[in-house]
Amino acid sequence: MDVTVTSGCPSPRKAGILDHADRIATDRVAWRAKNSFFHDEDERYLRFLIPPGSRVLDIGCGIGDTLASLAPSHGVGVDFCRKQIAIARQRHAGLTFVEGDVEDPATLDALQGPFDYILVLDTIGSVEDCQKFIAQLHPFCTRDTRLVIGYFSHLWYPLLKLAEFVGLRMPHPDQNVLSPSDLRSLAGLADFDPVKSEQRVLSPVRMFGLGRFLNRFVSVLPGIRQLALRHYLVARSSRRAREEFASATVVVPARNERGNIEPAVLRIPDFCSDIEIIFIEGHSQDGTFEEMERVRQAYPSKDIKVMRQPGKGKADAVFTAFDAARGDVLIILDADLTMPPEQIPKFVEALLAGKGEFVNGSRLVYPMDDGAMRFLNLIANKIFSYLFSWLLNQRYTDTLCGTKVLRRSDYQRLKAGKAYFGDFDPFGDFDLIFGASKLNLKSVDLPIRYAARTYGETQISRFRHGWMLLKMVAFAFLKIKAI
Repeated sequence: MDVTVTSGCPSPRKAGILDHADRIATDRVAWRAKNSFFHDEDERYLRFLIPPGSRVLDIGCGIGDTLASLAPSHGVGVDFCRKQIAIARQRHAGLTFVEGDVEDPATLDALQGPFDYILVLDTIGSVEDCQKFIAQLHPFCTRDTRLVIGYFSHLWYPLLKLAEFVGLRMPHPDQNVLSPSDLRSLAGLADFDPVKSEQRVLSPVRMFGLGRFLNRFVSVLPGIRQLALRHYLVARSSRRAREEFASATVVVPARNERGNIEPAVLRIPDFCSDIEIIFIEGHSQDGTFEEMERVRQAYPSKDIKVMRQPGKGKADAVFTAFDAARGDVLIILDADLTMPPEQIPKFVEALLAGKGEFVNGSRLVYPMDDGAMRFLNLIANKIFSYLFSWLLNQRYTDTLCGTKVLRRSDYQRLKAGKAYFGDFDPFGDFDLIFGASKLNLKSVDLPIRYAARTYGETQISRFRHGWMLLKMVAFAFLKIKAI
C-alpha cells in the first residue's frame, strides 16, 4: 500500500534539495539511461550484498529502479520528492512507495518492519544529521538485518562536480562529504556495528569495454581500491545483536583419533544447561568408532551421539553432523584436542554477547606449545590470513583453525545459499568462512592457546594443502571480490 506522509516545514538546506529534486524528477529516467553503465556496476555489487527475495527498505529510493533491480520479496521505497515517488509508483507497481522525509519521525512511524536489508544509497549525503538519521533505523532491525550504505568517494568530489558542469552527470545539490572512516564512525556513534566495507569502481563509463575489466579486477586491489569511486558499508544493529539460546551442540569429527575420544568428553565444560555432543567418525583404522560407542555407553548422563560420515573429508563429516544437530549453537571441536576444549565457553560467550555471529578460533596470536605447528606452516598461515582478510573485508588471523562457532539458524541460511560456491572445500573451513562472508555475518577472531597433540598424527600435508589454499585464494577472488 502506497503512503504519503505530510511533514513539517523543512530547513532551508532541505527545502533547496527538495526543490532541486522536483525540477529534475522528469529527467531521472533519461539520466539513468545515459549513465547506465555506472548504475549497472553499482547494482551488480548491491545484488551480491542483498540476495533476491529479501525484505528491503530503500531510503531515498528516487524513481525506484535500484530497489526493483534487487528483486525483493517485499520492497518499500521512501523519498520526499512527490514527483519522483509518482514516477516510481508508475514504473514499479509491485513495490510499495512512501512519500515522506526520512528524518521526520512521522514518516518512520508509517513504515512497517522489520526488514532484512535497509539500503541507503547516496541519501546519506543529503540528510541534516547523519548520526541521528542512522540511529532512527533500529526499530526496523532484527539480529539478522543489515544496513547497506552506498556513497561516492570524497576523493572524487571535484571530478563529479566537473562531470555535472560539462553535462556528463545529473546535477546534484551540495552533499555531505564523507570518507569511509567517517561513515564507520557515524554508524558506530548510532549503535550500528560495521561488519565490512568495500571500495569499488574505477571507471564509471564503459571505455570501449575496458571499464568492466577495471572495475572487476583492478579497482579491488590493495593500494588501488582507495582510489575507487564507490564506497559501501555493511553494518548491523548493535542493539539487536544479543540473542539468547537454550542449547548447544559440540561436533567432534574424528579419523584415527581413538585416544582422544574419552578425553574430549571429560574436558568439554558444562558451559550451558543443555549440551549435545556428536562424534562423527571418518573411516578410521584404529578402532575410533568402537571407542566412540564405548564412551557413549560409559557416560549415560551426557547426551552423546555417534555417527559415521557417509562420504570423505572433514567438510562432509561436519555438515552431516550439523544437519543432525539439535542445538541452537553449533561448535566444531577437532578431535586432536590441540584447541583445548576448556576454551569453548569463551567462544559461546562471544556469540551470546553479540560480539560476533561467526566466531573463528585463531592459533597465531599466543605462543604455541613446542611442536604444535611447523615453521613453514606458520609462515604460510600468516600470509594466507592477510590475503583472506583482504578478500573478505573482515579481519582473519587464522583461516584453518578447526574451531568455529555459529548459530544453527545462521548455518541453515548458509546452507541454503551454498550453491553460490559449490562443493570446493574438503575441510569445510572455507565453506563456513565464505558462506559467513556472503551472509554478511559479523566475524570475530578469538585467540586460543594452541597445544601439541598427544595422540595420533596430523592429517595436514603442508604442500598438498598449501596448494589447496592457493586455489582457495583464486576461488574467493572470483566469487567474492571480482564480481
